Amino acid sequence: MRIAILGTRGIPASYGGFETFAEELGKRLVANGHEVTVYCRERHSEPVYLGVRLVYLPTIRHKYFDTLAHTAISTFHALTRRYDVILYCNAANAIYSWLPRLFGTPTALNVDGLERLRKKWNRLAKTWYLISEWLATFCPTQPVSDAAAIRDYYRDRYGCHTTFISYGAEQGKLPTKDALDKLGLEPGQYFLYVSRWEPENNALLVRESFEQTETNMRLALIGDAPYAPAYIAKVRETHDTRIVMPGYLFGRGYKELGSHCFAYIHATEVGGTHPALIEAMGRGALVLYLDTVENREVAGTCGLPFTADTLPQTMRRALTMPESERAALQAAASARVQERYSWDAITTQYEALFRRLIGRR
Repeated sequence: MRIAILGTRGIPASYGGFETFAEELGKRLVANGHEVTVYCRERHSEPVYLGVRLVYLPTIRHKYFDTLAHTAISTFHALTRRYDVILYCNAANAIYSWLPRLFGTPTALNVDGLERLRKKWNRLAKTWYLISEWLATFCPTQPVSDAAAIRDYYRDRYGCHTTFISYGAEQGKLPTKDALDKLGLEPGQYFLYVSRWEPENNALLVRESFEQTETNMRLALIGDAPYAPAYIAKVRETHDTRIVMPGYLFGRGYKELGSHCFAYIHATEVGGTHPALIEAMGRGALVLYLDTVENREVAGTCGLPFTADTLPQTMRRALTMPESERAALQAAASARVQERYSWDAITTQYEALFRRLIGRR
């Protein structure tokens, strides 16, 4: 099949979950014999990466127009190519997903989570995301949800059937620790937090909760954001020398931190299945997670849930729990990822979906 992926910032992955999704899915589809093209906003030195063809197109660098502008340009470019199927990412792009269908190309749309709930958006943007939810129910050939909670939301609110295909994660720990050495961290001696630093991801809550915790452990706050300077300044406003904040970290360094942390803290309150959470579980980390429906769906009884008020107590519980209990939770988390979140299994499900859509055409 000739497959195009639109709506992400592109690969190599260097921003968030959809970029990692495009990279992991794309390279596996190529390995299975398909021709895959990913549309990118950032240039790469080569036109092909991991066997995936890269198309760089311009965009409008603005908080509210970046995604929509680039996907519009990408859609019109894709119409000039003979793709068998196009996969869109992000419900905000639903408005474009009907255009390829006019030319006989079926489309799938991964709707992600409920973006309209994010605090960074103004009223107009939230309204657009609400409209996009509705558009996602009929503009693409088939909408896709990556969390059962999102699947149920679209069914209950719109009467829409979405194809449920979860997100994936690698498994196993990396033995190397170069990233730890650069940050002055010791294996098993730090809490890890990874996310875009936006209010609903609660980086500030994690930092302040850690500051209330008496421990010789350290905290690695990994992340940044392109359009949240005021919030980022708040997060960085600390004199606690136990905390390191190096900004974004991707690739091997990110994997090393997840492999050697004492515990991973997941505090995101909006969205579907969060990549960083299942990636930490796949590394066998002890997971502390904000108790939302979506996070509970992923971690279940394999981690320690907390609320905005109880994170300090949950961190202290993690520090004082018996080693055997901690090891049992870590083993259960790893097993849960193997059972539910294998990238290879997810690739097979997307292949089956694409074949169904092409057959329907």
